[in-house]
Amino acid sequence: MSLLEILALLLTLSAVFGFINHRVFKLPHTIGLMVMALLASGMIVVIDFLLPAYHISMTIQDALKQIDFYALVMNGMLSVLLFAGAVHVNLTDLIERKYSIALMGSLGLLLSTFFIGASVYYILDWAGYGIPFIWALIFGALISPTDPVAVLGILKSVNIPRSLKAKITGESLFNDGIGVVVFVILLSIAVPSSGHSADVSVAYVGQIFLQEAVGGILLGLVGGAIAFYAMRKIDEHNIEVLITLALVAGIYALAIRLHTSGPLAVVVAGLFIGNHGAKFAMSENTRKHVFQFWELLDEIFNSILFLLIGLEILIIAAHYNFVLISIAIIPIILLGRLVGVFIPISLLKTRLTFSKGATRFLTWGGLRGGISVALVLSLPDNEYKPILLMLTYITVLFSIIVQGLSIKSLARYVAQLNVEKKQD
Repeated sequence: MSLLEILALLLTLSAVFGFINHRVFKLPHTIGLMVMALLASGMIVVIDFLLPAYHISMTIQDALKQIDFYALVMNGMLSVLLFAGAVHVNLTDLIERKYSIALMGSLGLLLSTFFIGASVYYILDWAGYGIPFIWALIFGALISPTDPVAVLGILKSVNIPRSLKAKITGESLFNDGIGVVVFVILLSIAVPSSGHSADVSVAYVGQIFLQEAVGGILLGLVGGAIAFYAMRKIDEHNIEVLITLALVAGIYALAIRLHTSGPLAVVVAGLFIGNHGAKFAMSENTRKHVFQFWELLDEIFNSILFLLIGLEILIIAAHYNFVLISIAIIPIILLGRLVGVFIPISLLKTRLTFSKGATRFLTWGGLRGGISVALVLSLPDNEYKPILLMLTYITVLFSIIVQGLSIKSLARYVAQLNVEKKQD
């Protein structure tokens, strides 16, 4: 299949599944798309079993294999989705909760990475699926960051205290950039030939952090400032929309060239344009068109991404022998998230006030999604990749479907707790 045919198929399936979900299942849009893609994948497997001569499953697998999921997500869709999410976030809310966001996005992420990595290492060894400790840590690194795309998509439909929403939004926007840095460092230890030095010292780690994280933030500020200056000089909504699109594509491409964090760059640029830019560089008409444009792109790219996650089961299903151990690992993932939330909150409670039920909501609301799938697919082919692939995929499915569908109920419970707290 050509690239045009694949794109046409994905857009058509997104539209058809979205229509059916809206009329019949009435699930949240992105979750509904993924569930329907999973059901469609299951039907394809059954049809292929009943009518093997048509090779339907193989044809679709060949088409999916033409899509480089890592490149599509990490070097393409992610830039649009992160900017679209960041441009709608209130920067003042994030600044007011900067300590909790920073601590959960750094210390919390590291604690989760090493807790999950160590636990998975011993559990897999006990179950007879032993892998080297460094590869268990790599799994911890790729599964620990909460996916901003999944988190922001779900938070659109839930009602929780403003402070709590700011914390989980801010953390999800920034911790994937830090998570990718940790992932790159650990992978360079496991596979020196992956493009990084085998001599991993404290100085090397510091250099990578400065180059990726600090470099990405600076690039986002510079790019955002240039776009802000250009938009302030004109009042033509079509050109200003184009400037924001060029900003996202330009700084993300430049970040890849400079080996800095593209995700952090577009998040910072999005916050800059969505707050300072919207207030001082856009007319009311321009604000309306810019925000509507990015809402539309967000919806389209989200639809395609979650559809692809559902369809990927056709490729990953070959490793079905790891399904049971993958399901058994899910409580460990949740416990690792709890550790990454509970310890930073405990450290900050002496200085800051947290909403009642914050630990529970932040733990259960830390969804995993396309970023984790993209990172595990980027791993070099070896004997450890199949089990890590299935561990990641089952975790993502559980996270989006089970946690995603139950987050509204938890949000209502947390909101009620805080109402009762105010009354007391």
